[in-house]
Amino acid sequence: MKNDNRQNETLLVSKVFTIMLMGALVIILFLSPQIIEFLLIRSTNAYAVGATLFFITFFVGAIPVAAILVIMYLLLHRISKGEVFVKKNVTYLKFMSLLFHIGAIISFLSGIYYGPWVPIGVAAIFMALVIRVIKNVIEKAISLQDDVDHTI
Repeated sequence: MKNDNRQNETLLVSKVFTIMLMGALVIILFLSPQIIEFLLIRSTNAYAVGATLFFITFFVGAIPVAAILVIMYLLLHRISKGEVFVKKNVTYLKFMSLLFHIGAIISFLSGIYYGPWVPIGVAAIFMALVIRVIKNVIEKAISLQDDVDHTI
């Protein structure tokens, strides 16, 4: 019983942090003119490029980030209902991995005009791989569970 309460608390904390990250994304997008201006002032490379490419990176990059956060919340919600080893979660994880790959592509392309985007792309590729491994593990667990369910 104590373990169930601990799991519920952990899932609740994860949901709250996911919602906070959604709010942070909105705030970052809202403050993007000031953030970009800060970057332009601090870096001669950024200043030489201008603000337009940074705005494109911020707003195009926000699309996969927002989608990842929504999927993460949906995944946490399903897990909190006890639906862990189900095919829908595999689908969620597959989309999350794809979205991390898209984010990596955006970062690498943005790295052409501003090098510090490249490490973000590397981190996104790493996350895509981690999510893909977790997806494969859950997919295998579902397969094993199905085998057990069909055994007399």
